[in-house]
Amino acid sequence: MYERKIAENLDCGVNVANKIVGGKWRACIIDSISRGISRPSGIQREIPEAPARVVQMHLRELEALQVIRKETSGGFPLKAEYFLTEFGRSVLPLIAAMDAWGNANKAFVQEISAAMAEESLNTPS
Repeated sequence: MYERKIAENLDCGVNVANKIVGGKWRACIIDSISRGISRPSGIQREIPEAPARVVQMHLRELEALQVIRKETSGGFPLKAEYFLTEFGRSVLPLIAAMDAWGNANKAFVQEISAAMAEESLNTPS
């Protein structure tokens, strides 16, 4: 198992929030589950840019952090579904605020990103 070289500082609220929703796809995964998409394959279809291995890794980590819980039903193959815990539901206002901020600033960030990409293409190596 991975062992950190630098200890985590969980005395800072930003670090605590980042531990839960940090990572490229975690907020999207939590949002998908909150909207009723509970099967791993459905989550994968919802976020096609995320590799399946990464989605599975984040699901395991979110389960270990008790943000989500996993239910499996019998049969072959096993059917796994994920649901938000009470703790996980407490993160939804944070994700909603991130979504609102992103939508309000989307055009500006897209414009800056395009300018940065164009600048890097025009800069000799």
